[in-house]
Amino acid sequence: HLTGNNTSLLNCALGIAVTFKKHVGNLLRISQIFLSSSLSPVPKPAVPAKPPNVGAPSPSSSFPPQGLGIGGGGGVCAPPPSGIPVPIGSHSLGHGGGHSVGHGGGHAAVHSGGHGHGSSHSSSGGSTLLGYIGIDTIIEQMRKKTMKTGFDFNIMVAGHSGLGKSTLINTLFKSQVSRRSTGWSRDEKIPKTVEIKSVSHVIEEGGVKMKLTVVDTPGFGDQINNDNCWEPISKYINEQYEKFLKEEVNIARKKRIPDTRVHCCLYFISPTGHSLRQLDIEFMRRLSHSVNIIPVIAKADTMTIEERQEFKQRVRKELEMSGIEFYPQKEFDEDMEDKSDNDKIREAMPFAVVGSDKEYQVNGKRVLGRKTAWGIVEVENPHHCEFAQLRDFLIRSHLQDLKEVTHNIQYETYRAKRLNENGGLHPISSSDTQESNL
Repeated sequence: HLTGNNTSLLNCALGIAVTFKKHVGNLLRISQIFLSSSLSPVPKPAVPAKPPNVGAPSPSSSFPPQGLGIGGGGGVCAPPPSGIPVPIGSHSLGHGGGHSVGHGGGHAAVHSGGHGHGSSHSSSGGSTLLGYIGIDTIIEQMRKKTMKTGFDFNIMVAGHSGLGKSTLINTLFKSQVSRRSTGWSRDEKIPKTVEIKSVSHVIEEGGVKMKLTVVDTPGFGDQINNDNCWEPISKYINEQYEKFLKEEVNIARKKRIPDTRVHCCLYFISPTGHSLRQLDIEFMRRLSHSVNIIPVIAKADTMTIEERQEFKQRVRKELEMSGIEFYPQKEFDEDMEDKSDNDKIREAMPFAVVGSDKEYQVNGKRVLGRKTAWGIVEVENPHHCEFAQLRDFLIRSHLQDLKEVTHNIQYETYRAKRLNENGGLHPISSSDTQESNL
C-alpha cells in the first residue's frame, strides 16, 4: 500500500529504468557494429588515372619521361596536399621539411624548404596518393626547349696531313661538313706554318638542330722542324675560353652566350705499327689539360688484326708512361656505373678507324666502305674496324658529357687562373663586345 508520494517516486524509478535499458541496447548495437567494421579491411582511396598525353614523348624523343625519385619503379608519386589526412600506419622520421618516400608501384620524393630535425618522413605505399602531379613531365619540357633552341658542338681534328681527318668527320656526321668539303681544292699547298681554320654547319635529325663547328689544323706536323707546332692550337683553344669569359663578365650580357669553345679534339695517330712519335706525345701532354683529347688510329685497314691489337696496347702503355690522360678521364667518373662503362671504353682506346664517304653494294645493301683489290672494307662493320664504336661513344653516349666536362672542368680551370692573375676581369662595354664578335 503506497501513498501518493511513493507512487510518483516509483513511476520515476520505472521511467529511469526503461530509459537506461534502451540506452544499454543502443550501446550494445554500436559496439557490435564497431567490432565488425574493425575486423573487415578498409578500402584504400583510388588514385585518379594519369591524364592522357601528359608527358608522353613524341616518336622522335630520345628522352622518354622516367620516374623521378628514389629507387626503381614506373610512375612518379607524391604525398597528398596539406590539409588532406594521411592514412594511419605511416612511419615518421626525417630531417628538414616533410620528406616522403613511397615504395611499391610508384616512387615519390618531395622536399620542402624547411631545415632542422623533428619533421615528418612518411613511408607508405604508392597507392596512398590521391592524384597525378606531373613531375615526370620535366624531361619532356627539357626536350621541347632543347629542340627549340638547339645546341652547339665544336670538334677539332689534329694530325699530320694524309691521315683522312676530313673524310672521317664527313663519315661521322654523314654529310659534307669538313673544311675540305667546302671549297678545298687538291691543288692547295701544305701551309708553311700551322693554321687554324673552322667551318660551321647546322645539321638536323629528328627535329633536333645542332650547330656543328669543325676546326681543322692544316700544317700541323708537316714541317721539317715541328718545334712548338702545337702552340697555335693551344692559343686558339685558350682564345675561345677568353671570349666566353669576357661575355660572362659583361654587365649587359646576352641571354645565350655563343659557345665557340672546343669540346673535343680527335688526335689522329699514324698507323705505323711501331710506336708514337715524339710529336704525338708532346702534343697530347701539353693540351690534355685544356681540351678533351680522344686519340684514334687512322687508316686502320693498312694493318692486320694482330698488328692492330699490338699497336693499340703499345700506344696505351706509352700514354700511361708519359702521364697523358685522354678522355674519358678516370678522375671525372661520377659513380660506379660511370666507372664501369668508361673502363670498357678506355680499354678499347685508341679506336682503330677507317673513314669513307662512298657507298658500295654488299650483299644487296648499300654500305659505306673502301674498295680494295681483295674486297670492300665496310666502315660500319665492327669486324672490319672500330668506327662504329667511336661514333656511338662520341655522339650517342658521351656528347653531352664532353660539353659538360669542357664547361665545368677545362673552362673553369682557365677561368680561375685568369681571375687569379688579374685580380678579376673588369666588365666590358657593349661596344667592345660588338667589336669582339666582329
